[in-house]
Amino acid sequence: MEMSNRSFPTLLHMDMGMYDDFMEYNDTNFTFERNDSDCLQIRTPQELFLALGLISLIENILVILAIFKNRNLHSPMYYFICCLAISDTLVSVSNVVETIFMLLNDHGLMDVHPGMLRHLDNVIDVMICSSVVSSLSFLCTIAADRYITIFYALRYHSIMTTQRAVNIIVAVWLGSIISSILFIVYHTDNAVIVCLVAFFCTTLVFNAVLYLHMFLTAHVHSRRIKSFDKSRRQSTNMKGAITLTILLGVFTLCWGPFFLHLILILICPTNPFCNCFFRNFNLFLILIICNSLIDPLIYAYRSPELRKTLQELVLCSWWFGM
Repeated sequence: MEMSNRSFPTLLHMDMGMYDDFMEYNDTNFTFERNDSDCLQIRTPQELFLALGLISLIENILVILAIFKNRNLHSPMYYFICCLAISDTLVSVSNVVETIFMLLNDHGLMDVHPGMLRHLDNVIDVMICSSVVSSLSFLCTIAADRYITIFYALRYHSIMTTQRAVNIIVAVWLGSIISSILFIVYHTDNAVIVCLVAFFCTTLVFNAVLYLHMFLTAHVHSRRIKSFDKSRRQSTNMKGAITLTILLGVFTLCWGPFFLHLILILICPTNPFCNCFFRNFNLFLILIICNSLIDPLIYAYRSPELRKTLQELVLCSWWFGM
């Protein structure tokens, strides 16, 4: 792992030696610069990665603890949310560990053998790649769970049993770990990028179709009760629209640039425009970390029961810290 570069993950650097100098950091300033090729490059300090990673780590750990603590949250839906938080925690831990190593190396406080750095790099890459695949998978799982809740409400508990939820969780994690190891082992093959991009696009379409169907159905139902309770109709429509907009909007905003980066590696690795896009790779990583930071707010904090438990945990931690 070259300590001057982010390694997210190794497969992103395949055949990218010409772009190594694009990934250098300005460790003290967040600046906008134009280079010799007149490309706008946003330099991001390592401290920003560390701060966002720590905030995301704390948020997701709180969500995991809250779900374990409150028995009312021991249901398939919250099990999936917990797994999503664990996936985001992997991103946060990987980011924090790598950033700390980079900061120590940059300040001359650590001198590690290159072989050890390569092993550390592989471990971090597997963790992050597993998190990517599992996060996308659990997003689909949560969407499917909500879909079943709405359209098969009376049969929900027979369809989504605890045992079936556990089986889904185990299958997702096993698939994520195995696929991430294969991705890292065969990172020099363009097929790896093709698979990741195809998986992202499939996930996006799957979520969009389900949420669109749920929204349209809610809209039709609200029109049917328009003459009975107009204020409720407006409230339901607004809540559904806002929630779906946030879910799909944040998902696309945070992950889109990263996967566009992968697509451009395949179709135009030497094009000047693509080169300009590659120069801001670290900014795309910031967006991905922000996704891990925002996920608890979208999927967990909107639940009154979970929010109450989180408040209890925070107050309890603050009380013992006094």
